Amino acid sequence: MKKLIFLFVVGISLASCAQSTEEDPQDSLSQDANPENLDSLQVAYFASGCFWCVETVFESVEGVEEAVSGYSGGVIKNPTYEQICTGRLKHAEAVRVYYDSSEVSYKILVDVFFNSHDPSTRDAQGPDSGPQYRSIAFYKDDGEKKVIDAKIAALRKAKTHSAITTQVTKFDVFYDAEEYHQNYERLHPGQGYIQSVSIPRLNKFKKKMPEVLKQRSHL
Repeated sequence: MKKLIFLFVVGISLASCAQSTEEDPQDSLSQDANPENLDSLQVAYFASGCFWCVETVFESVEGVEEAVSGYSGGVIKNPTYEQICTGRLKHAEAVRVYYDSSEVSYKILVDVFFNSHDPSTRDAQGPDSGPQYRSIAFYKDDGEKKVIDAKIAALRKAKTHSAITTQVTKFDVFYDAEEYHQNYERLHPGQGYIQSVSIPRLNKFKKKMPEVLKQRSHL
C-alpha cells in the first residue's frame, strides 16, 4: 500500500505541464511578460516541449533579453491553452526569444535549443507527450535555415542521438500564451512540475553550456 501511495505521489509531481496549475491563474499573472524597448532586438522562435521549461532555458543565456511563451506551428487562429492541451491541433507550445545579436548569435541560440532538449523523441519531451510538445526549429529566412540544417547535419554525423525528429519549419505566426504562463518557472519555483521537471532540465542545460550563461541567473 505504501508503495502504491508513493507511485501515485510521484505521478502527480511529474504531471504534464499541460495539466491544471496549482495556482489560480488570476493570482499568478505576470506583469512583465512583454517588457518595453524590445523593438531593437532580434527575434527567434523555437519549440521543444513545455514552454515553462524552454522559456527559462533561453532567459538564462547572456544576450537574451526576454522569452515569451506561446503557440506556433498550427493553422487555427488565437488558440487557447485548453485547445492546445487536447493534442488535436497542429500548434506546439513554443517560445519567442528576444536577443541582442551583438552579444549572442543565432547560431548559439540554435546550439542552446539542441542542448536543452532531446530532439530524438517524436511528439514528446520528458514526461510530456503529444504533438503540442514536438521539437521545432522555426526559421524566418534562408540564413537561419542554413544554420539549423548545419547543426542537424553535425548532430547526425556525430551520432549523438539515435535520430533527429526536429521539424525545420518556416515561421508563420506566433500567438502569445495566456498571461499566467509567462515567467511561470521564476514566479512559481515550488510548483510540483517545476521542481520535478523544469529545474532539473535547466540545471542539466547549464552543465552542458556554462560558457553562455548570464553571470547571475534567477534560479
